[in-house]
Amino acid sequence: MQSLTPPHHDPAPSRLSYRMHRWWLTPVYRRALRTGLPIALMAGGVLWYVSDPARVADVVTTVREAREAIEERPEFMVNLMSVEGASPELAQAVRDSLALRLPMSSFDMDLDAMRQTVEGFNAVAGATLRIRSGGVLAVEITERKPAVLWRNAGGLNLLDAGGHMVAGASLRADWPELPVVAGQGADDEVPEALALIAAAGPLKDRLRGLVRMGERRWDVVLDRDQRLMLPEEDPVAALERLIALDKGREMLKRDLTVVDFRNPRRPTVRLNSHAEDELQIVSDTEAGEFTQ
Repeated sequence: MQSLTPPHHDPAPSRLSYRMHRWWLTPVYRRALRTGLPIALMAGGVLWYVSDPARVADVVTTVREAREAIEERPEFMVNLMSVEGASPELAQAVRDSLALRLPMSSFDMDLDAMRQTVEGFNAVAGATLRIRSGGVLAVEITERKPAVLWRNAGGLNLLDAGGHMVAGASLRADWPELPVVAGQGADDEVPEALALIAAAGPLKDRLRGLVRMGERRWDVVLDRDQRLMLPEEDPVAALERLIALDKGREMLKRDLTVVDFRNPRRPTVRLNSHAEDELQIVSDTEAGEFTQ
């Protein structure tokens, strides 16, 4: 009787096994199984979860309550506001403009927008807002300092040394320490006006102000209705030369109404009406004596 021997196992892989093995060795296939499949399963779970509006509403409510619980913690609450570097009037105007209802969470404050609001005041050159420890909102202001009083068609305005508007003014008497500039375009040339005022130091007691003429040049106005007409170019040097000339000849003590220094090489003067009458009398008298 013949014995039956089992068939030998074929070591060669099947066609399906071979293909699966080759796919697994492919980077794209391996990456898709390791990364893409978990992501797809997670996305499917999320989509299934949010398909129920009630569950979505619960999630939104939970997140909102957690956010409010964090934002309303004592360490994040602002209880006071301090305004530093400003006059009492400006400080009160800033408080009224911001109109904060304290206490307030610092998360509800847009500091950049608040800074722009504060810097919108003419009297504010710059502002910094920060929240200090202890729940204090500090508003640090750099206030413009009035340098001149500008008289124009709209009335009186206070300008700083750069010509920026500070505030309006009602009466000249309210600002006796400030020099006066007048005329259209004077606000654009405040630095030059201040240089002229400094150069006019020897005439300080007689100086009444500066007038911008034709938006091109300056007239210096003194008491006794005297006016010094300066050139367009280098008016400070021209004024210094005119003052030096006055020291030597005491020209401005005479009966003059205008000293025209627009051409420093050929200055001219204009007499007042009284001096002109006296000069005419002297001229007529000399002419009569000459004809006799």
